[in-house]
Amino acid sequence: MDHSGHDHSTHMDHSGHGDMHSGHPGMGEGAPRCSMNMLFTWNTENLCIVFRQWHIHSTFSLVVSLLAIVALAAGYEALREGIRQYEAWTNKRVETTPRQNVAAVTKRAHAIKSVLYGIQNFYAFMIMLIFMTYNGWVMLACSLGAALGYFVFGSRTTATKETACH
Repeated sequence: MDHSGHDHSTHMDHSGHGDMHSGHPGMGEGAPRCSMNMLFTWNTENLCIVFRQWHIHSTFSLVVSLLAIVALAAGYEALREGIRQYEAWTNKRVETTPRQNVAAVTKRAHAIKSVLYGIQNFYAFMIMLIFMTYNGWVMLACSLGAALGYFVFGSRTTATKETACH
């Protein structure tokens, strides 16, 4: 079949994939790009972590980013410990509250714990997204941060997790 009469100007240019993989739409060929790996890699060229703006440009930015990830993961363990302490404090407070006020104290504590639970889940999923760069260095930083956070903040908790993802 002869297709010479068809208008091919509306078809996608498959030769260079346009701006599909570039860091910013409309940027030229020499512009930095964010690569998205779906397989495990140690490669840090064109590595972006969660956001386009968190782009690894050098060894120095890689090291600073890995330290930041360690701190973020350790911070998650600090948040979990803070929530456990809040729950323990709330339970003690409920025990010492007069009976007529227990319902109000419990309701308020539950509302605050719900907000803290949402924050904790958001934090956990953000760490999961960082881990899912599939970059070995980033994955090690997440795990090292979790271990460091547990070492510093988890002395009164079991090492087993209650749920699979957070």
